[in-house]
Amino acid sequence: MSVIENSKLTVVGAGAVGSSVAYAALIRGSARHVALYDIAAEKTEAEVLDLAHGAQFTGSSDITGGADISVTAGSHVVVITAGAKQKPGQTRIELAGVNANILKSMMPQLLDASPDATFVIVTNPCDVLTVLAQEATDLPYERIFASGTVLDTSRLRWKIAQRAGVSISSVHAYIVGEHGDTEFPLWSHATIGTVPILDWQPLDGQPKFTVAELDQIAVDVRDAAYKVIQGKGATNYAIGLSSARIVEAILDDEHAVMPVSTVLDGFHGVSGVALSVPSVVSAAGAEPIRATSFDEKELGLFRHSADALREVADSLR
Repeated sequence: MSVIENSKLTVVGAGAVGSSVAYAALIRGSARHVALYDIAAEKTEAEVLDLAHGAQFTGSSDITGGADISVTAGSHVVVITAGAKQKPGQTRIELAGVNANILKSMMPQLLDASPDATFVIVTNPCDVLTVLAQEATDLPYERIFASGTVLDTSRLRWKIAQRAGVSISSVHAYIVGEHGDTEFPLWSHATIGTVPILDWQPLDGQPKFTVAELDQIAVDVRDAAYKVIQGKGATNYAIGLSSARIVEAILDDEHAVMPVSTVLDGFHGVSGVALSVPSVVSAAGAEPIRATSFDEKELGLFRHSADALREVADSLR
């Protein structure tokens, strides 16, 4: 049961991603009350009904929702998935203009309805939109952040675990930076158990990892979403699960370390852009871990990521 008594999660946007976040939250028991909000009344009502019909099988959570902003009132966490979705071949950055306008008009209304909520931005490009949403609301940095590279990190750990012959939970590695084309793994800190990744000897007789192989894994992880979108039109299950997991870290006051994307302030010389770095996620929101070290190459990649996102954000102001 959540630390926050009678906890309420609102998911904004009843498309493939929003519905999957609500579904994952119900199945996992992430919050006591789940609300789904979208201006498309008929679609939202149908999604809520479909989810409610399975309520016998999902524990004690309940689901409500609709097209009126009042359904969001009193939320402890608001996950925002609303916006135009990424089309095959389209980058997350190309989506920015459309979704920035949607978010700027919506954020003040959502904040009025839930003045104490923590906001998690999933709509892409999530890093740029987090900066614009923070500016539109003037919320403290820790209370408005993006799901960032939590999903990318899960993709990375899954691939490494498969190759290394261990469980995913035994892989300690992070994707950081933009949730998008300039993201990169923090290989300097990647371990399997306590063993640095290049020193790991797979138990099934396979050779050790090579630098070239790790580079290819990083590319595969970066491009994973494009592959899924090409085949089925959207990524929804994994982002639903990872978003529900972030919600739990907030509502249960877990102080869990996750690579979410907050607006940075003097983090390795980067300020005013939102990028994913390992952060402590709790009832207070997300706090970047300032002691996270980068090697020289990683620092260059991180600053490159920051420059790319700053350019996009500036073009939308």
